[in-house]
Amino acid sequence: MQPADLELLVTWKMPFGKYKGRIIADLPGHYLNWFARTGLPAGEIGRLLQLMQEIDHNGLKEILAPLRKRAG
Repeated sequence: MQPADLELLVTWKMPFGKYKGRIIADLPGHYLNWFARTGLPAGEIGRLLQLMQEIDHNGLKEILAPLRKRAG
């Protein structure tokens, strides 16, 4: 993980699926866990979903708060 990855979590929107258009950091935990169980998509989006699932699972979502303020 790079610091820039955390910024991507609060700026990238989900490109497909039930939560299309929602910021990755705002995806519900059950959805992130579903991806972790069934398989993550390939590429950058899969890597970011995995990172967000780990953050959510470990109760660390508050580390994104300063980045959310900066991202607007």
